Formats: sequence, structure tokens, C-alpha cells
Amino acid sequence: MITLKSEREIEMMRKSGAILAGVHLGLRDIIKPGISSWDIEKFANAYIEEHHAKAEEKGFEGYKYATCVSVNDEVAHATPRKDLLLKNGDIVAVDMVVNLDGFMSDSCWTYAVGEISKEKQHLMDVTKKALYLGIDQAVIGNRIGDIGYAIQHYVEDENHMGDVRELIGHGIGPTMHEEPNVPHYGEPGKGLRLREGMTITIEPMVNLGTWEIASKQVPGDTWEYYVSADGTPSAQYEHTLVITKDGPKILTSQDPVEDAKYL
Repeated sequence: MITLKSEREIEMMRKSGAILAGVHLGLRDIIKPGISSWDIEKFANAYIEEHHAKAEEKGFEGYKYATCVSVNDEVAHATPRKDLLLKNGDIVAVDMVVNLDGFMSDSCWTYAVGEISKEKQHLMDVTKKALYLGIDQAVIGNRIGDIGYAIQHYVEDENHMGDVRELIGHGIGPTMHEEPNVPHYGEPGKGLRLREGMTITIEPMVNLGTWEIASKQVPGDTWEYYVSADGTPSAQYEHTLVITKDGPKILTSQDPVEDAKYL
């Protein structure tokens, strides 16, 4: 079921999103060569708890952690690991969901570890721009397909990278995953019509090579995560947003200057 949010609900989701954005801002100083992906988990978990919120991914379908930490060719849902040390030249995507008094926010961001190649930087730049192109289509009267088409056209037709199909955005609130599904591919003018008060995530995952992914299993666990099928690096950026009569408004913004028109 799709729930249209009230002004009060939107404001509470914005407060939840501010906590999540604070984690990402803090990670800019934390992420560097030599730390483990477990250090990212520890920082995020402590920050969320210190701000009287809950890491909603903990306990979801048996998941044990506050964050998903995906490095290089890992596309999504990879676990934080004490023995995985970040190296100069890596890229790492950190995804999490914050629950503040029952109000959800969801955001992923990709970080450079030390000095990265021009190729990886271009991948990150394309993925981030694809997110914002998708957000620009999230207006009253447009359809879900308009969001997906904008992302897919930019990623694949203009930049010849792989726009991951199997993993998609979604509605959010009152639970972590709600209707509607928000694919990052599609046809303009097709799909569900967007309405004022809908809260969704847009979260393109882009591979430097193929759009196809493969699943892997965490050793000694039943948890599955995803890697690019051809081993090429992958990036992801994600915001939670609300559709309003004044356009899309980002609820997980990290930068009031860059995001000024979305606030």
C-alpha cells in the first residue's frame, strides 16, 4: 500500500534523514586507507545511537549490522568486515536506514579511499549525477518510468556504463520498504503516476562494465550480497525524498548549498 504523508510525517522523516546525513558527513573524515569496513560500522552505529535513533537494517531478514559496506566490485548488501582493510584506490559504498521514533530515512553514498583512478572517479560522478537526474523527474503527474528512463539514458546511452536492473528504489514509511517499486530503468510516461505526499528512495547502482550482477554468500552465513558479474567497480548514491507541489524535496541531504533547490 502507498501511504501519502502528512506535513508532520514529512518533518519527522526529515529529522530522521538529518541523522543519517550526519553519519555520511562524519564518514568523510573516517574513510581512509588502512581502516577496516568494520570501523565504518562502529562509527555509524554509535552515531545513530547517540542521536536516540535506531539502525533499522539490524534484524531485517536476519541481517546483523547497521550498515551495508560494499567495496569496489561489490554492488550492494555486503557486510562490514573486520578483516577487510580499505586500500588506497578503493571505492566504498555505505548504505543504511535510520529509524527515529518510527520515521524512516534511507541513504547510500560512495566514497573514494585515498587517491583513486580517473576511471573510478568518473564512475562515481556519473552515478551521482544519475541520482539527481532521477530526482528531477520525481514531480507530481510524472510516472515511475520517467525516473528510470532519465537514469538509464544517462548511464547507458550517454556514458556506456552498466545500469543495474535487479536492485531498485522503493517507497519508504511507515516501514523500510513500501510500495511503489522505483526501478532505475524504464520508459517515459509508463508506470504509476506520482502524487503529492509520496515518499520514495532513488538509488542507482552503476557498474563500470556490464549491468548484470552475481550473488555471493557470506562465508558461514546465509546472507547474500551482490557483485558486478564482470568484476568491474560499482558505485551507488541514494536519497530519500518526498514529492511535493513545489517539486521533489530531499530528506537526507548532506549539503544545503548543492541541494538548495531540493530543500
